[in-house]
Amino acid sequence: MLLSQLGELGLLAELEARGLIVGVEHDAAVVGDGLVATQDALVEGVHFRFDWIDWRALGFRAAAVNLSDLAASGAAPEVLLVTLAVPGSTRAADVIAFYEGIAETGVPVVGGDTTASDVVLVSVTALGRSDRVPGRAGARPGDLLVVTGPLGAAGAAFRAGGYAVPPLRLEEGRALARRAHALLDISDGLAVDAAHIARRSGVRCVLELDAVPLAEGATIGDLAFGEDFELLAAVEDPEGFAVVGRVEEGDGVVTLYAGEPYELRGWEHFTAG
Repeated sequence: MLLSQLGELGLLAELEARGLIVGVEHDAAVVGDGLVATQDALVEGVHFRFDWIDWRALGFRAAAVNLSDLAASGAAPEVLLVTLAVPGSTRAADVIAFYEGIAETGVPVVGGDTTASDVVLVSVTALGRSDRVPGRAGARPGDLLVVTGPLGAAGAAFRAGGYAVPPLRLEEGRALARRAHALLDISDGLAVDAAHIARRSGVRCVLELDAVPLAEGATIGDLAFGEDFELLAAVEDPEGFAVVGRVEEGDGVVTLYAGEPYELRGWEHFTAG
């Protein structure tokens, strides 16, 4: 079977069933003694293009998407490891600007690797510590689904020929992690990420799309794009966060707009495009 047929989630399920990977159901891996680790890669031509982003913004983005996973784990970031693969024709000033962008997050780079490549590839590992990682498996019927900020900015920016700057929700993540039953970041689209909670928790997630706070210029359709890097949590009490849905007995995800069913898809690696 081809990966385009299996999809990312299918691949992970197959590897898990064979015992080749363990504990990958959450945004980050809990290594032990409160240590949390996560890793993401950005590939030129797949995740970014240089006519839409500069080197400094790329550095910030590469770090921020990993820090978002730590935020979803309620973790305080400690260090980053950065691997950068670039063509030999790349200007040194551009690489320096890339690392300056990473430095804007305030998290130090303590290691990694550099190597030659035909296209630019960035891989960042982020390490942090958390007192409690809710994960995706604890949502309960009766919980409310909340988000930490407006959604759709990434989709709106992409339609305009660019990328939205990822938010850093580390403080909000630590606050939610103390009481949330489930917590993850919105990287693949609201419905797809809600489905992760539904599947791992054995519940149904009902999303009220007309209650979702939208970023400036965004539409409901932009909620399917993903890459907003806000947090989605299942909680008993919203305590000031925007309520976008609820958790019920059952399975899967129901998306409603003005009370009527509304199809909202999302990003799927290998099958997208």
